[in-house]
Amino acid sequence: MSDPRRLPRHVGIIMDGNGRWAQLRGRDRIEGHREGARSVRDVTRAARQLGLEALTLYAFSAQNWARPVEEVTGLMQLLCDYLHDERPELMDNQIRLEAIGDVERLPPHVRAPLDALRADTAHHTGMTLTLALSYGGRESIARAVRSIAADVAAGKLAPADIDADRVSSYLPTSRLPPLDLLVRTSGEQRISNFMLWELAYAELAFVDCMWPDFRRQQLYAVLDQYAARERRFGLTSHQLTERAELSADDSDVELHLDR
Repeated sequence: MSDPRRLPRHVGIIMDGNGRWAQLRGRDRIEGHREGARSVRDVTRAARQLGLEALTLYAFSAQNWARPVEEVTGLMQLLCDYLHDERPELMDNQIRLEAIGDVERLPPHVRAPLDALRADTAHHTGMTLTLALSYGGRESIARAVRSIAADVAAGKLAPADIDADRVSSYLPTSRLPPLDLLVRTSGEQRISNFMLWELAYAELAFVDCMWPDFRRQQLYAVLDQYAARERRFGLTSHQLTERAELSADDSDVELHLDR
């Protein structure tokens, strides 16, 4: 693994390829989702061990409700099983569980364990695991705009005060660190309506293997790629070098004063 200081704070993953993985093996699509759940477990554990602050997984999109009823039903049961099975892991490792999306649409047998686990891990500080459920990036932005409009109409917010930071504060990801890295598995190279606002300065990594084959070793490889990239945020390489040198000089002064 690369220098821990070069790790992203927040990684988002579009977990793609479960159904195709199963079909290539002559198995039902739900078997691919079941194997994908094992990848979720391994990647989450590895992220926690590495010290990532936040991991956000695109588990079920707002558009996935249009899939065949039997597949949606199977996915909901897998999610329910995951919430029950992973409770000890999240509790023992100080992982805080969050969810973003239209979670009100989830069936009661999923909502109950989800709400309970979110409440029981709310005080955890080890890592935040966020499941994007019934989620869409456009829908998330639209919901934030409605809330902003309501606050303006109520006199709580002036239109002149609406800027990028203000909009970000209305999004469900406002409590998370900025998204540093987005990973998509299965070789597809598109965003699929995931965290559209949050992606503004994120690095993108498209991985050829399908999600059921993506485990900690694949995560390590992607993080090494991330560490090798130069993140400029609109600046030049020269400006970044100057900033790094100034930061190093400041550190030297602080060390001298400590002595």
